Amino acid sequence: MTQQITAPNGRTVIVHSEADPFATVLDREKVYTTDRGTVTEQVSEKEVCPLTEWRDTEDGFVLSGGTHALTVRVEQLSGGVRLHFTGEEGLAYRFRLPCEPDEAVFGGGEQYRKVNLRNEHVVNFVSEHIKAKTVLEKAILPRRRYREKSHAEIGTYAPMPVFVTDAGRMIRFDIDSDGISRFADEWTFTFDSCPDSLTVLFGKDFAELLEQYASLYPNRMALPDWCHDGMILGIQGGTKAILDKTFAMLDAGAKIAGVWSQDWSGENRTVMGKQVWWNWEVDSALYPDLKGAIQKLNARGVRFLAYINPYLVKGGRLYEVCREKGYLITRTDGTVYHIKSTTFDAGMLDLTHPDAVRFLKEELIKRNMLDLGVSGWMADFGEYLPVDCVLHDGDPKKLHNVWPVLWAKVNREAIEEYGAKDVMFFMRSGYLGIQNYAPILWNGDQHTDLTHDYGMPCVMPASFSLGFSGVPLVHSDVGGFFSFGKLKRNARLFTRWMEMDTFTPMLRSHESIRPWANAQFDAPAVTPYTVRLTNVFAQLKPYRLAVEDAAKRGIPALRPDFWKAGSFTAGKDPYAFFFGDDLFVCPVIEYKAERRRVHLPEGEWIHLWSGKPYSGGTEFEIHAPLGQTPVFYRKDSAFRELFAKISESVQRA
Repeated sequence: MTQQITAPNGRTVIVHSEADPFATVLDREKVYTTDRGTVTEQVSEKEVCPLTEWRDTEDGFVLSGGTHALTVRVEQLSGGVRLHFTGEEGLAYRFRLPCEPDEAVFGGGEQYRKVNLRNEHVVNFVSEHIKAKTVLEKAILPRRRYREKSHAEIGTYAPMPVFVTDAGRMIRFDIDSDGISRFADEWTFTFDSCPDSLTVLFGKDFAELLEQYASLYPNRMALPDWCHDGMILGIQGGTKAILDKTFAMLDAGAKIAGVWSQDWSGENRTVMGKQVWWNWEVDSALYPDLKGAIQKLNARGVRFLAYINPYLVKGGRLYEVCREKGYLITRTDGTVYHIKSTTFDAGMLDLTHPDAVRFLKEELIKRNMLDLGVSGWMADFGEYLPVDCVLHDGDPKKLHNVWPVLWAKVNREAIEEYGAKDVMFFMRSGYLGIQNYAPILWNGDQHTDLTHDYGMPCVMPASFSLGFSGVPLVHSDVGGFFSFGKLKRNARLFTRWMEMDTFTPMLRSHESIRPWANAQFDAPAVTPYTVRLTNVFAQLKPYRLAVEDAAKRGIPALRPDFWKAGSFTAGKDPYAFFFGDDLFVCPVIEYKAERRRVHLPEGEWIHLWSGKPYSGGTEFEIHAPLGQTPVFYRKDSAFRELFAKISESVQRA
């Protein structure tokens, strides 16, 4: 006999029969191997028990099989159904959901290689995205011999068991533990413990689904007003360097909102390049009178941003303080559990220890950054919690995925307790609920190249996937981060990346891990484009604020080309996107290309750079000189006068 649960609108939520049960219990063991944040697993299954028997209850049903049972309470929602689960401790659970033959599926947190995850799998385990082996391959092999990695080979800083389909469905499992979702002919979702619940929503389009989702799960992503006034320049090297370079760009006519100096606490030279000395207090030798320098920047309308992560470098002053106080995670023998980053060791602050959290907020964030006049920072990492460590409170296997959210919560609370209204931070790691704490995410550490797996192109599917997962604001490092050997960016690549990010929620550059080998915003060949594009970015502020307002309702700022059509089959270009409702952007992602094939969506459009009209639903090739990646605005947009003014200004320049 077949059993079903349906939503108020009649849509099927689950289907169960003895032959194809909704739920299966698994007894299994996992062995984890960790290397610099990248985790591999070996799984052995001791028992697989399908829960074939269905018994109705007053508020739901019970599934049973063998000696195991799962109790399910059914909650009807206005747009769908939530199933609340009560299972057994120490067991894994697999769930099967119905799917249509051609139903495309998106989301799963940040997925870099593909937007449509059909016939793929998604690992629900927070991990390092970059692998050293891949960086070395690019540094050694000729470009033509490098094999771009597949979806299955690429991890993610921000997985989430949240999915949207083009059949008008949204699926979310409330679960903290490790797991994997598979989207073949049948869809299965396996987790190392029993989820608290499964929520399935239905809507007429992507926007309705994501607005419903945002109404159920808090979303506080938003940026201070000053972030929209220009570019945030990534500059390192000390007080004189940040002042000289920032003022030079202002004098050249660029619009600069902030300067971000990740080495404010000191630099750490390693075999990989220039890294940060993870000791969260000012390096007064490198940054003498930083507070005075910040005041000079503020006087010219420029904010100062810093860097912090939840680790402390071994041998640093703050490491010793926190080691003595017992604020660092430990091994079972009581010694500090050191995290390896490239070639150096660090201790991890225990975010389950109330005194450690208090020290982090009061001393490291409020006193050492906010009192200094810092207006924002990169809250880096969050994904390295070892599953075999000892915490002050809790099981690291259950907290591994939650760790980035705890880290975001600490940063958010410190700002709110301090009473800072216009301070922000940005993160790369995340899990369920990250949008309730982080003002914005960034796409992590891309390679300084144009490969689809780790280079500039991958930030587009990554951003779309986050948007479908309920995370509406995201941006990337202009120019990328990882550089080694011949893997490095020239002026052209930096400019192409800046063109793309001009039409995103935030424009921020990174010097990369090897600043001396990579083109920067002030290279002679780049400076004219920096001036031009930062002015375009600043002029777009009214439109960007409207996009951000929609993001508060759950609508992502960056959307794939099939967004309006509502079907993946309508998509023509996985590396083009809508920025809000009214701008369509086609980044140039081929080396030395001066032309770009464009598949324009339905509607009437105007080319931003030339003012020339185009009809949607067409395909054509367009001239795309450096500094003018193809961008089009809707002819009937409420912001058409703003766009026309920008178009006129760039044509006069």
